[in-house]
Amino acid sequence: MSKETALITGATGGLGMEFVKIHAQKGGNLVLVGRNPQKLAQLEHDITNKYHVKVMTIAVDFTQFDAAEEIFEKLQETNTQVDYLINNAGLGGQGSFLDRTMEQDINMAKVNMIVPTKLMKLILPQMVKRGKGHVLNVSSSAALIPGPLQAEYYATKAYLTSLSALWYELKDTGVTVTALMPGAMDTGFAKAGGLTDTKMFANGVSPQKVAEEGYQAMLDGKLNVFAGLTSWQRPFVSLMPMMPKKPTMKFVADQQSNNKKK
Repeated sequence: MSKETALITGATGGLGMEFVKIHAQKGGNLVLVGRNPQKLAQLEHDITNKYHVKVMTIAVDFTQFDAAEEIFEKLQETNTQVDYLINNAGLGGQGSFLDRTMEQDINMAKVNMIVPTKLMKLILPQMVKRGKGHVLNVSSSAALIPGPLQAEYYATKAYLTSLSALWYELKDTGVTVTALMPGAMDTGFAKAGGLTDTKMFANGVSPQKVAEEGYQAMLDGKLNVFAGLTSWQRPFVSLMPMMPKKPTMKFVADQQSNNKKK
């Protein structure tokens, strides 16, 4: 492949790091975005030395309202062209809506919805002008159903999946938008969101396979792709939108209860 540049948010851990490795292995250059400057610097060092590709890092807090503008400004300053935009950064958090703080929920909305929307608003016009480019929005299989005890998280992922309907608007431009909808993964997400002791994450899958499937689906220009689902989850996920909402919510709440032995 030629030296396409991929901008990957949430690049320093879990699924994001897997995307970094995949793209670097193919010889592509990288713009790595994350919150922690030290982790970004270490990742830049490791990737540059191992794969000999160009790496640019941008440390930014996605809970800041102008985070996307700050990223885009640095791209402009360095004349960096983004060929692949991978909106991977995400924020979760378990708990009832009334128990969670206003700050927690607003920050989740910023990270999961506002920043990806802004980045697409800023970067897609350049892709369309060149007549090529790919966007991968890391959503979740949770986007298909309501999710008590993570109600806002499920809602933000439903938004991101629905927004990926931009695929249709861009279908004649050479630019594609893909929604990746994985199941529970064995990453730092569960720990950060207080979900490690739940049934839902009892059998979390490796993020490597999810990243591989998502990355290839992005290149193929697919609309939606499910990845990292167990054998029993695949048929269940396909049926979820047709299932009665109240029993489904009861099942989801049970899966997210803090004692996975219950």
